Amino acid sequence: QGNMAFTGKYEFEGDENYDEFVKKIGLPSDKIEKGRDCKIITEVVQNGNDFTWTQHFPGGHTTTNTFTIGKEADMETMGGKKFKATVKMEDGKIVADFPNYHHTAEISGGKLVEISTTSGVVYKRTSKRIA
Repeated sequence: QGNMAFTGKYEFEGDENYDEFVKKIGLPSDKIEKGRDCKIITEVVQNGNDFTWTQHFPGGHTTTNTFTIGKEADMETMGGKKFKATVKMEDGKIVADFPNYHHTAEISGGKLVEISTTSGVVYKRTSKRIA
């Protein structure tokens, strides 16, 4: 995979179990509507174990999480909550525990595949590389 496997810009392509997942984690319905089939652009800059992970939402809203593998970092959830997490790298996947879900991200077949799991619901989001 190489060390800079994640660096790139990715555009939302599709997802599975979105509604079920966001209801489980308690997102308000206005946010649920906004986020559905949302053409999020995810921009990742990887420098060794240091990552800057930015999500650009339509309408100009941006969320950026900066973290180093194996070190505790301040993060922000889908719903805008702030929390602390230690991001790990396992078998080429980025793994993090958010307050109410477990999240993994990997590059598979040139796509960014993110999986979030909460109380038995698995939400999968796929983004295609655009840069």
